[in-house]
Amino acid sequence: MSDLAFRNARIVLGDEIIDGSLAIANGSISDIAAGASALGDDLDGDYLIAGLVELHTDHLENHYRPRPMVFWDPMAALHAHDAQIAGSGITTVFDAVRIGSDTDMPDMAPHVGKLTGAIAAASAAGWLRAEHFVHLRCELPSHDVIGQFETYATLPLTRLASMMDHTPGQRQFRSLDAYKSFYQTGRTAEELERYIADRMDDHARYSAPHRTHIAGRARELGLALASHDDASIEQVEQSVQDGVAIAEFPTTLEAAAAAHDAGLAILMGAPNVVRGKSHSGNISATDLVRAGLLDVLSSDYVPFALLQAAFALPQRLEGFTLPAALAMVSGNPARAAGLDDRGEIAPGKRADLVRVRLVGDIPVVRGVWRQGQRVS
Repeated sequence: MSDLAFRNARIVLGDEIIDGSLAIANGSISDIAAGASALGDDLDGDYLIAGLVELHTDHLENHYRPRPMVFWDPMAALHAHDAQIAGSGITTVFDAVRIGSDTDMPDMAPHVGKLTGAIAAASAAGWLRAEHFVHLRCELPSHDVIGQFETYATLPLTRLASMMDHTPGQRQFRSLDAYKSFYQTGRTAEELERYIADRMDDHARYSAPHRTHIAGRARELGLALASHDDASIEQVEQSVQDGVAIAEFPTTLEAAAAAHDAGLAILMGAPNVVRGKSHSGNISATDLVRAGLLDVLSSDYVPFALLQAAFALPQRLEGFTLPAALAMVSGNPARAAGLDDRGEIAPGKRADLVRVRLVGDIPVVRGVWRQGQRVS
């Protein structure tokens, strides 16, 4: 790893922004100094921020299955995804891979194998710009989720599992009207009612025992565990009992407050911030920031939304600082996932860095470095 230095940068630290310079040695940040310097590459007054850490993005699956029943080569899909991830300033990404079959995807197992296999092979060969880990999105009401979990939970790159339940009438889809709007495409009214009834039957049969099994195995394996779409105090209490560390996408203020009181890291979608609302009609992420109840942002389905939301929040909320906003997309998710070597610009931390310039209200990525090596 070659040494590198930058000067004339607006460096975003943990609690302040300084105009100064930064030096890198052996892939780590070796020095930060305020004021003018004659050494290093001139960043022309651009921001220099810590590389973003993404805990939950479905974007790889979108490249792999760009249309219903159209499946792309998994390695090609991964490289397209990786290029967009790095180009959005994300240097560490947990690729969410759904496990558990249903009527839309009646045999998920081979697809999971192809995606995780591509991530492992490309990571080992050093072909990827960002560092990739695997996040298993466990759909609890699925009949085969346990078998798939046991197959992929022990992979070296699997570091996070989330327990999900998209049964109509609860959690993300407490409103049946919202559920019907989301899932009605390609179904008649009668087919949709049958589909809803089948999902409720699956929930009653599988959800509780599968939750118990996955939570227990995650503890045994040392995997970080996340809940998904908690909507009530009772559901948060269940998550705490399960050993959950991250509360993904709580759908109500009540649930978010309970998760906060329990010490869980609360994660919401950056597209929710950018759009100003949830696509499912649930609580606004910006409202949670106002209430002091948000720790982590995730790009979810739009990679660039992570950086865009971080720069938008200080513009919208009086007194909310850029360092605090950027912590939600770098230091906080890194700590929540147990990655204490990154996520902050500080001596000794990994030199995962992003050069950003504001063009109007939009942050434009002008350079990305992972452990001091330029990747975008």
